[in-house]
Amino acid sequence: MDVVGKVAVVTGSGRGLGRAYAEALAAAGAAVVVNDVDGDAAKQVVDAIESAGGRATAVVAPVGETAVADQLVATAVAEFGRLDVMVTNAGILRDRVLWKMSDEEFDDVIRVHLRGTFTCARAAAQRMREQGEGGRLILVASPAGQRGNFGQTNYAAAKAGIAAMARTWAMELAKAGILVNAVVPVAATEMTRTIPAFAPAIEEAERTGAPLPRWLRRDEGLGTVEDVASLIVFLASDASAEVTGQAIGIGGDRLALWSHPAEKSVAYSQDGWTAEGIAASWSSGIGAEPESYGIPAPQGR
Repeated sequence: MDVVGKVAVVTGSGRGLGRAYAEALAAAGAAVVVNDVDGDAAKQVVDAIESAGGRATAVVAPVGETAVADQLVATAVAEFGRLDVMVTNAGILRDRVLWKMSDEEFDDVIRVHLRGTFTCARAAAQRMREQGEGGRLILVASPAGQRGNFGQTNYAAAKAGIAAMARTWAMELAKAGILVNAVVPVAATEMTRTIPAFAPAIEEAERTGAPLPRWLRRDEGLGTVEDVASLIVFLASDASAEVTGQAIGIGGDRLALWSHPAEKSVAYSQDGWTAEGIAASWSSGIGAEPESYGIPAPQGR
């Protein structure tokens, strides 16, 4: 599958998943604007893409502000003539439980993940609408945003918002032919290496060069960053022309479609509900099978 002739911006692409996305898009034929706050890391990615015969340029700046989003789009147009794909991958972590999280820790994560996705997607949508040929917005969400995760109030809130924006923008941009989807990746990264159940297997694979074990790739849906990048290429390509408004999970051997929030069970009471009526019916009514929450703990081998 190729994306020859397309131009993509990938935010936060100096390392990890973002780098894998940028390199996969370039290998499939796209010209890529590499973005990162680390200039050396961004240059390494550009050099790697160019040494493999691809086309790339770098913008070193933190996402969040409108000026940076505009700069990313302007660079794509100035260097490669157009913009077809915006991948909003940039992010940071400031993990802390609710009662210890500072205003700054909350705001920093929201600014990069949520506001950064908004400003970059808006700038891209404006350009794509001007071009009149459609386009792709590929937003990076997370299992934490789908289910919640201990110590990640800021991150989970931002990622949940990103999935909600994908659904909203899919409606708003449909007439312009701009497809919008959220990707929910799981891969061996600096963050997942800290999970005790995963760490030994990841370290062993990195030490020996052997593939991650089957239980990890299949049962936990965790693989390499390159495993995830294939979904980015698909969503950037013409093969995904009918796919929009979706949250799609990928990791290891697993590809999954996440459900949208929906009413699970419904009960009715003529003339409305009193607090006492809700209490009396809860355990035998809509509360009989409550929803789970939180990312399930790894099961191991």
